[in-house]
Amino acid sequence: MTPPPPTAQPALPSALEATFALDDEQRAAIAHEDGPLLIVAGAGTGKTTVIARRIAHLIETRRARPSEILALTFNDKAAVEMQERVDLLVPYGFADVTVATFHSFGEDVLSGHGLEIGIAPGFTILDKTAQALFLAERLEQLHLVRYAPLSDPTRYLAELAGYFDRAKDEPYRPDEIRRAADRYRDADDPALRDRAERELELADAYETYNRMLWKAGFVDFGDLLALTLRLFEESPATLRHFQDRYRYLLVDEFQDTNPVQFKIVRRLAERHRNLVVVGDDDQSIYRFRGAKVTNLMAFLAAYPGAKEVLLVRNYRSRQNLLDCAHQLIRNNDPDRLEARRGYDKRLIAAAEGLGTLERLEFATATEEADAVARRIAEEVAAGRRRPGDFAILARAHDHLIPFLGALKAHGLPFHLTGNKGL
Repeated sequence: MTPPPPTAQPALPSALEATFALDDEQRAAIAHEDGPLLIVAGAGTGKTTVIARRIAHLIETRRARPSEILALTFNDKAAVEMQERVDLLVPYGFADVTVATFHSFGEDVLSGHGLEIGIAPGFTILDKTAQALFLAERLEQLHLVRYAPLSDPTRYLAELAGYFDRAKDEPYRPDEIRRAADRYRDADDPALRDRAERELELADAYETYNRMLWKAGFVDFGDLLALTLRLFEESPATLRHFQDRYRYLLVDEFQDTNPVQFKIVRRLAERHRNLVVVGDDDQSIYRFRGAKVTNLMAFLAAYPGAKEVLLVRNYRSRQNLLDCAHQLIRNNDPDRLEARRGYDKRLIAAAEGLGTLERLEFATATEEADAVARRIAEEVAAGRRRPGDFAILARAHDHLIPFLGALKAHGLPFHLTGNKGL
């Protein structure tokens, strides 16, 4: 299915039109009327600009008051950037527009309405370290047998906390895990019976952990979303309050939402259905934290007939780089929107000319690291660059180790960042 070309879009306010140049697809997304909209925004296509300008458009055309708009992002930096852009476009009344991360939104909801499900205001949010310490101090109360730690307690506690976090990403309640495990308790296959017993033990531990956590006045990061959804499900009055408050919802980086986030958004949008989500399955980076690219397909299934707009004009890179990137990413077919929906997601460079692309092949990681360090050393020795002009990026921390050794061998100073957590 190919989305229809954007034609005859409503005119944008002259002040906005004069400030920014827009391509046709951006105009279509910004001027979209009511109802669900999926914006498939390729890399460098100005998605943040589109979201900010849609917010400004809703306000300037008086389709919504600032206080009726909720924009959800995935980290604090993105939220700040969004606020700054909207503030430039709509200098009046901006404080009433809610731009927040999912977790900060959940924290605000629970702080004001958590009593409806037994969560008192003034709770403390545990980070990963505090969560592990909380578990370590109460490990015996979990009554673990099959999963009792025998070695490396630090790693063990992280794995246990990870299980609880993944359960809240869906979210699954302990009784749901038990019902799923009960199907295998009397199976003829001993492996299935063992699996059931282990799942039942983890479900009991999960329930005990939650009870101890909440009784002590704590919540973890997973609770900020799982409990918000539970509140919306168990308190129709609270849900109606937020549905009445937010008539227009916008979600950034939708491909990286996890199931509980999507369920929260769907609840909020049930009455007005004015939901705009922006995403690109080719840019998903949070699958390891519970995100599912299938949310993009789930959105289309949940909102049949939703309008779809593709942003394909790239304002960041040259055409030959974009063509190579597209050729590479197609190795993920058929598990891509382009293959499933019949989109043409090839990006078109706004800038003319060609960039410089170079592909190097090495037999080992050590050879690769040495070649990179040698190239940097040559540039520095020739006076063309400084060491601080270079950045080495890797998918995982361990992948950086060969490069650290190679940089030291070539006498190059370096600064290692991100060596803890994310």
